[in-house]
Amino acid sequence: MEPPTEPVTPTDIDAYLVAKLLEPDPAMAAARELAEREGLPHIEVSELQGKFLMLLAQMSGAKRVLEIGTLGGYSTTWLARGVGADGHVTTCEFEPLHARVAADNLKACGVGDRVDIRIGAARQTLDAMLAEDCEPFDLIFIDADKENNPHYINSAIMLGRPGTVLVVDNVVRSGAVLHVGDALSDAGRLINGVRAGIDRLAADPRVDATALQTVGAKGWDGFALALVR
Repeated sequence: MEPPTEPVTPTDIDAYLVAKLLEPDPAMAAARELAEREGLPHIEVSELQGKFLMLLAQMSGAKRVLEIGTLGGYSTTWLARGVGADGHVTTCEFEPLHARVAADNLKACGVGDRVDIRIGAARQTLDAMLAEDCEPFDLIFIDADKENNPHYINSAIMLGRPGTVLVVDNVVRSGAVLHVGDALSDAGRLINGVRAGIDRLAADPRVDATALQTVGAKGWDGFALALVR
């Protein structure tokens, strides 16, 4: 394989793949712009990752999706597209501002009627859903505060069924996952939550799991993928 004649970055590759594989999407671009204007952190999934989630929902035949971590509704929109007009997405968001921006974006993208945003601490929301004995979800995407990953994963398994797909985002953290974090710092607790989540997936007999590293415009990271047995 010949090396490139000019320096190439992961961002360049992302731009090339987006141009080749994704159609121009003014509504989604406007959604990202609104989130930025409202001061939301720029940590949503990339365009390629968003379409991956949509295709994963379609390939798995998911009609009921649970998302933990809404932010501005960007990944939520992709998931809502994936379930189709007869599907439904329930998404959990702690920050009321984020939930408001997400609701506006979902409506503008034409999928607001198939999404339910539940505002509040996700741990409490998930516990309430378990107490309600709600219908199982087909696909669950976990992308919220990493300190609670073990709890989110355990709740997701209980809210799923045999065959439910779990996706846990941001499990590599530019390689920081290799080292135990300082429990007295926010960054350390975040890393320890990611590590504990991976340990949960590894040890829990209710799931079969793997993980992939990713590199792109958002840097070096990765996601875990699991199937409920």
